[in-house]
Amino acid sequence: MPELVRRPAHPALAGLVAGIVGYQQRAERPVERRQPAGSLLPLVLSFGDPLEVVALSDGEGAGRHRSFVAGFMRGHATTRFERSQRCVQVYLTPLGAYRLLGAPGRDLAGRILPVSDVAPALAESLPDRLAAAGSWDERLALVEAAMLRLAAAGSGREPEPFVAWMWDRIQASGGQARIGALIEGTGWSGRHAAARFRDQVGLTPKAAAAVVRFEHAAADLGRLPLAQVAARHGYADQSHLTREVVRYAGEPPRVLVAQRRPTAHTALGVEPRPGFRWRRSRSAS
Repeated sequence: MPELVRRPAHPALAGLVAGIVGYQQRAERPVERRQPAGSLLPLVLSFGDPLEVVALSDGEGAGRHRSFVAGFMRGHATTRFERSQRCVQVYLTPLGAYRLLGAPGRDLAGRILPVSDVAPALAESLPDRLAAAGSWDERLALVEAAMLRLAAAGSGREPEPFVAWMWDRIQASGGQARIGALIEGTGWSGRHAAARFRDQVGLTPKAAAAVVRFEHAAADLGRLPLAQVAARHGYADQSHLTREVVRYAGEPPRVLVAQRRPTAHTALGVEPRPGFRWRRSRSAS
């Protein structure tokens, strides 16, 4: 059985990190998983066997990885490990990745990149220290301290206020905000607002909102009739919802519910919700 230990985000990381999870599983046979699209970006710090990214429906970076970060993606991913998986996963918000890693969202989006390429400080000695730690509490504390150092260093970038505002509104609406009205509310031209949003968040406002809407709708699958889920989350009808679920999860709603696919939110033990609002950075010391 998998072993999973959760640590809530430190208050100084509010808006940057949704939570930290320690994960360990051993298996006699290869374990393959499909993970639907989502709005939280996993930063995986491995101290065991590598994880194989078998396929990405809308991205690049398939192959064997140890420590890596997955950017904002509009599709699902299939992963596999053969003997064991031991890692700590930090779930970053898109603007948290921009702030802590200092990498433009557009450069991360749709890609899986080694941690050494985007956050060398995390790749140097941290995996070895995680392997040597005597408990999950110690491992999660080590990772939290590393993230706090990144936040305090201020080497990342501050999102533009109007981009942070647009992202907050998309999250708060469950992905149903009218993008045209949001752009109008920024006072910038549509081209400028969409380009700056994509530079920092990773996807265009419309594409990011579609992922958030799917994420919220998927959480209701199996609880409510499909037609009611579609109406609640702003889809034209049940067929529209089904097409979007296939697009972002790789399978129809009935199969997705039956398979109970893992997501960032199930790992964190929380529902998708507008709870990770952006705050301007301050010293984390």
